[in-house]
Amino acid sequence: MKSRMPRLVETVRSGRILVSDGAWGTMLQQAGLDPGECPELWCIEHEDCVERIAREYVAAGADMLETNSFGGSRLKLEMFGLADRVAEINEAAARISRCAAGLDHWVLGSMGPTGKMLLMGDVSEQDLYDTFAEQAVALEKGGADALCLETLSDLDEARIAIQAARENTDCEIICTFTFERTVKGEFRSMMGVSPTQAVETLLGAGADVVGTNCGNGMAGMIEIIREMRRAAGDSVPLLVHANAGLPKNINGVDVFPETPEQTASFVPALIEAGSNLIGGCCGTTPAHIAAIHAAVARFSAGASSA
Repeated sequence: MKSRMPRLVETVRSGRILVSDGAWGTMLQQAGLDPGECPELWCIEHEDCVERIAREYVAAGADMLETNSFGGSRLKLEMFGLADRVAEINEAAARISRCAAGLDHWVLGSMGPTGKMLLMGDVSEQDLYDTFAEQAVALEKGGADALCLETLSDLDEARIAIQAARENTDCEIICTFTFERTVKGEFRSMMGVSPTQAVETLLGAGADVVGTNCGNGMAGMIEIIREMRRAAGDSVPLLVHANAGLPKNINGVDVFPETPEQTASFVPALIEAGSNLIGGCCGTTPAHIAAIHAAVARFSAGASSA
């Protein structure tokens, strides 16, 4: 069941700053997800746990909930022998987030990269299109309001994913790239794509919302969003899902060091740089989202009284 929420684009253009949820992988690992286990299968085998995580993000102040479906494409699920369960898993993922969200929060269907490279001949454009279309349809059927194509690095894969989602669903389309700073001090995706190039291609392909996720803490996202805003103009909503800082390897385990207060301290600068939708990625928890929510509320209150 889909909500009757207004369109995200319309809401953002009305002047509202929206808060998204935080990391799903981090929370699932804390709940007992083992290394090498399929996170998306938890939507079937541990539904109560997945819904609890979603409800914790709602309670923290998230306006939008993603779905536990990042690796839910056929090309990803086949690595776990689950290629024949794409529809079942993705519909369950969206249904769980919809139950937690109710009818007054947005549900974003999470769709990650396939891990296959067109450039290397790993997959055809038709295979990519069919894979993304299958997942998008299932997420919409389960109750997603929008589809969040995230952590992408390749323009061709992004273009095909947007086309598949656009042509097979009525959902709004969000697309985010992951960038890292190069030795020259510029931000580029793994495939060498700049934030400006990403914006131009994603909007040209039909994305409604563009942005960046993972790869950086909030501090690093400010410069990326500033560049994306220059390329996007004033009216395009920009989304950020930042990590809780850059990971540090402690005793063989990657630890994300930022406290909720440290993460939230960058929110005003991020909004001033041009972000309209702000949430978390790796290492962030409901506590981080609660701090982001409070920072957004303070910023909005100050802006309205100015």
